[in-house]
Amino acid sequence: MQRRSLLAALPVLGSLPALAHHGWSSFDQERPIYLSGKAVKVAWRNPHAELHLELPEAPALPADLVKRSLPRQTTPVDGAALLAKARLPTRRDRRWEVELAPLTRMQAWSVEEIKPGTELAVLGFTFVGEQGEPVLRAEYLFLGDKVYGLRSSPA
Repeated sequence: MQRRSLLAALPVLGSLPALAHHGWSSFDQERPIYLSGKAVKVAWRNPHAELHLELPEAPALPADLVKRSLPRQTTPVDGAALLAKARLPTRRDRRWEVELAPLTRMQAWSVEEIKPGTELAVLGFTFVGEQGEPVLRAEYLFLGDKVYGLRSSPA
């Protein structure tokens, strides 16, 4: 009887990680959002690295954002158009969860492990309709003077 119960539960247990992972289609790719702040919690693991970003009290778009040079990726991304459309979020949460890329892609870009306290910025997408928790899927990661494209590997 216990064996049958375990076998019946396996499909459910196997699906749990998939529920926690969000594909690109869950995010509104027509509304790029810009966030900057300090990493306060970092999880450097698969299925993707993620961090909690604490925003300043008065977030602002950098004046030079639309002029920034972006790296080429193996997946075609119109980075210039995303920079031109970038906005601050309409919600006023000070702490955001940011989904980065899988570790293999972070390594391909030579991104060193981000530590709590690191100042950074991201351009990415919120869930469609900005429903639920404040989560951003990062398209570009800005660390110091470096920019990383996170949708695919470097071209």
